[in-house]
Formats: sequence, structure tokens, C-alpha cells
Amino acid sequence: MRPTVHDIAASAGVSLATVDRVLNRRPGVRAVTRAKVEDAIETLGYVRDVAAANLAKSRIYPLVFIIPAGDNPFMRGLEAEIAAAGARSSADRTRVSILTVPAFDSMVLVEAIDKAVSEFPSGIAVVAVDAPEVAAAIERARLAGVPVVTLVSDLAASGRDHFVGIDNIAAGRTAGSLMGRFLGDRAGPVAVLAGSMLVRDHRERLQGFIAAMAEDFEPRVILDVLEGQDDPMLAEELVATCFNAHPDLAGIYSLGAGNRGLITAISAQGPRGIRVIAHELISHTRAALKAGLIDAVLHQDAGHEVRSAIRVLKAKADGVAVIEAQERIRIDIFLKDNLPLEQPGDLPDPSGQDD
Repeated sequence: MRPTVHDIAASAGVSLATVDRVLNRRPGVRAVTRAKVEDAIETLGYVRDVAAANLAKSRIYPLVFIIPAGDNPFMRGLEAEIAAAGARSSADRTRVSILTVPAFDSMVLVEAIDKAVSEFPSGIAVVAVDAPEVAAAIERARLAGVPVVTLVSDLAASGRDHFVGIDNIAAGRTAGSLMGRFLGDRAGPVAVLAGSMLVRDHRERLQGFIAAMAEDFEPRVILDVLEGQDDPMLAEELVATCFNAHPDLAGIYSLGAGNRGLITAISAQGPRGIRVIAHELISHTRAALKAGLIDAVLHQDAGHEVRSAIRVLKAKADGVAVIEAQERIRIDIFLKDNLPLEQPGDLPDPSGQDD
């Protein structure tokens, strides 16, 4: 006969309500009591039918997404995908809410994480800033029994439950390999435009880019990173200054979201044959690809990332395994020759399923 929650409660010497809190990873249970319940579960060989339990209780999963505010088209596209997921919430048995915080502001991000935890959600998805105080806030969330996934930009040292996003080192290496091939024998330095080195995805892309350029091609000067804070006006000013300082500039790798300013600065220069690689296929990068101002765009599917984050958080809340292959976010490469017909933004799989 299969053990029941009543058997667990009797073995651990606790109430059914306490067993329910432990099984559903809710706060309010002392560590020593939680350990007793978990020992009883292991000793009795209790296996929970999560799907049946949730269906029977009509469980709703409150999920919080914390993302940067500001003029970052990819983040606004991500926000739109989160809102769309919220509209599907009744079918998914989720209740999705969005908190926006100033980009790259670690202290405000910490406050947002702590506020979200205080409302006892089933999980939190956060676009992380790589700072010790953010890692500490994520650790507090996990100690409170709230699963956390990092979204787009990782913070592995925080002990987060899962990362949902592309392999950013691989993305940087891809950009480096493309840039080396595009430049060929052309001399001149390469500039790198980033949002901020405070976020791990930008640092990892830069790491991969420099490594691939150094390993596979003739030595080339990579200029100091231009940090545009994902602000189009600042990005335009920095790139224009770089043009003036380096008339022989051969290429630009834009690894952040300052592409509108980058494109404006390139257009003002006239035809110089500079090779340009950027991230995220959105309206202005699409137009720049068509016009020949950008040579290639590396893209990640924001819709897949949001759906993945929801699946992972629900799995973590239920204590069941994540299907790693389903949650792998691919890196798409677009040239003007293979632009999809969809207008602009993310590229949903026609079947509605994620690879």
C-alpha cells in the first residue's frame, strides 16, 4: 500500500498542514521541522503525484518577472511576451506579474526581489545584475522557499535554480568568428559597444568574441569597450567619437541594446565598408540589415525564454525535474539574405512548440 501524507505526518510528528507546506515548498516551516518531514518522506518512499495534486486543488502559480525599465527594445519585447503569458494565465494555471526596475541599478533590483519574496510567489524570474547584493537577495529568496531563475543574463554564483537564456560565451564566439571572416585581410581595429559590464551576459559575449578573434584569425586590435548604458543617444555619441579617433576602424561588435544610436552614427559616416555585427532582430536592426548598415544579427527568442521560465518555475515549485533539452535557447543568425517575413521582433515556432 502506498504511503500517504497522513503516514508522513505521523512519522514526523507534525500536522498535515506542515506536511503540505513542505511538499509545496511554502515558507513558515522551521528548518529542523522541514528536515523531519523530508526524512519521513524518504524513509517511507513517498512519491507524490504532482499533477493530480495540483489539479485536485486547482493550484494557481503566482509568478513574478523582474526586468529592466528604459529604452531597450529587446526588454520591451520581453515584457510584451510576459504580458502575453499573463493573458494565457487561466490555461496555464499561473498568475503572472511584472516589476520593472532601472537598468543596471543593483540596489533597486535587490529591493524588488525582497518585495516579491514577501508576497510568497511560486517563483521569481529576474534579469540579473552581477553584484554581490543581488546574489545575496536571490539566496534569501531561495532560503524562503521561493525558486528563482535568472533570465537573459545569468548570476550563477547566487545559487539560482536555473538560467534561461542563450549561451552568451558561444554567442560572443559566433560574433568573433563572423567578424574575422567578414574582415578577411582588411586592416584596422575593431570597436565593441556594450550596455554595461555590470551584467554578465555582456561580459561573457565580450569574452567569447575576443577569444574567437584571437584563436582563429590574425592578431587584431580590439579597442576598449564603449559602455552606452543601452541609451541610444549615448551610444551614438560614443560611436561617433570612436570614428573620429580611429579613421581606419574596420569593424564594430554591438553586444548590447544601443543599436539605434549605433545605426544613426554609422549612417552619418557614409559608406566606409565597416563590418557590423549586432544582437536581437527588432525593427531597426532589421531595417539596417536590409540597408547594408549591419552585416549580421544574432538573435534569441524572447517568447521561448518567457515560456521556458514559466515551465521551469512551475517544475521547481513542484519539485519535479526540468526537461533540459526543451529549455535550451538557441542562437539564431540573420543576414539580409535570410530575413524572415514576420514583422519585427521575436520569431515564434510555427507549430507553437519549443525546440
